[in-house]
Amino acid sequence: MPRPTAAQLAYGSATVIVSTIAMLLLSQTSTGLGVAVISAAALALGLLVALTVPVPKRRGRHAARAGASAPAASAAEAAPGARAPEPRTASAEHPVHH
Repeated sequence: MPRPTAAQLAYGSATVIVSTIAMLLLSQTSTGLGVAVISAAALALGLLVALTVPVPKRRGRHAARAGASAPAASAAEAAPGARAPEPRTASAEHPVHH
């Protein structure tokens, strides 16, 4: 299992804190059981938020290795009959007039 990123930790922690305070204020509970239930619900919500934060794609050496194993289709292979545009050079765009 990959390690959580800083964004996942931040969003999850903020969700736990804010949701706990909001639920305690809205429910106006003063019993230990009520506080425990609200705390457990806030922890579950924070975990859900932390796990659903998008994880950034890997870069560097690991990404090159993963990309090499996956077959990649070029634009010409994806649509038969369609040709990919040829790269334009600076001399083709701006001819020199003498």
